[in-house]
Amino acid sequence: QVQLVESGGGLVQAGGSLRLSCVASRNIFSFKEMGWYRQGPGARTLIASITNDGVTDYSDSVKDRFTISRDSAKNTIYLLMDSLKPEDSGVYYCGADPWPRGRHWGQGTRVTVSS
Repeated sequence: QVQLVESGGGLVQAGGSLRLSCVASRNIFSFKEMGWYRQGPGARTLIASITNDGVTDYSDSVKDRFTISRDSAKNTIYLLMDSLKPEDSGVYYCGADPWPRGRHWGQGTRVTVSS
């Protein structure tokens, strides 16, 4: 059983910043990849991800504004969100992909960006 606990969401003005955190219940290097996803109508869209060996990927909509990082000693990944826009609003979920397949989800943290 894996637990992922997100925190750091909130309400901010456009142009502001937030840092989301996701604490995993086990070594984050036990996952092939971890990422942040935003809930849309019927699907969760990948916002940013980081692989076991440190390769990052970003949605075009957040590239150059968001940064994903990790602290393995704390079993934690982060999403630093800068220059926030109203369209960034939503519930953000932490996802962790184990070997050999599947995905674990956290419970989500809400981000609201006002204009």
